[in-house]
Amino acid sequence: MKEKPQSSKVSIIVPCYNLAKYLPECLDSILRQTYSNFECIIINDGSTDETETVASDYTQKDSRIKLFSIDNGGLANARNTGIHLSDGDYILPLDADDKIDERYLEEAVRVLDENPNIQIVYCRANYFGKRSGEWKLHPYSLEYILASNCIFCSSFYRRSTYDKTLGYNPNMKYGYEDWDLWLSILEQGGDVYRIDKVLFYYRQRRRSMNTRILESDRIQYTRKQLYLNHKKLYSENFFNPELSIEYRHYAHSLEYKIGEIILKPLRKLYSIL
Repeated sequence: MKEKPQSSKVSIIVPCYNLAKYLPECLDSILRQTYSNFECIIINDGSTDETETVASDYTQKDSRIKLFSIDNGGLANARNTGIHLSDGDYILPLDADDKIDERYLEEAVRVLDENPNIQIVYCRANYFGKRSGEWKLHPYSLEYILASNCIFCSSFYRRSTYDKTLGYNPNMKYGYEDWDLWLSILEQGGDVYRIDKVLFYYRQRRRSMNTRILESDRIQYTRKQLYLNHKKLYSENFFNPELSIEYRHYAHSLEYKIGEIILKPLRKLYSIL
């Protein structure tokens, strides 16, 4: 009787849609990991570039890398498909244009193995590409994550907990499907842990003018959809509106900054009088 292959401890899910030029950097960072018990599942989400060819070459280099091609269905669908095809105890989503430090798997697996109550593990992160420097995220708290997402998408979580949720929800049509999943996981109970080391690298690419124009409407939709998806969690954990994504959006807008410049001398005059 043929022995069943040992399952992987970690499943790295890499959705890819027309990002063939960045994919090798991402996959090379995975192959450099100091922790070896993983599988990497690439989901080619209907790409029209060289994604299929590039990914196929890597499956020949290392049997832990597997490629599946599907019709384009969006990021949430691609991630869910990859997870359903995986067998790891822990899941790490990784976008095809990002990369990870060689110690990320080793450090995160240790935390999850030693702390059954911890559901999500992430780390500090740096930008690269069009922007450099550390990505400074607000420290996690339940109150804060209800107001604004403070955990990036490439964070570890337990497959057993994911299976109790709806997964990445396709009704988050303007993104933030990772934020929605964090709330779904936290609804199951448990805690979050941040490794105090830079182990994740987020590629910053130029945003289009269309994205900027639509951002306000997208934020409004996103906020409403998050509430509808997690009514009980929001109703039981009221958050400070000044922490919200809406407040930060308007506080950093050009209009707000111009208003601050105009009002500054008037405030000074008022304080004198």
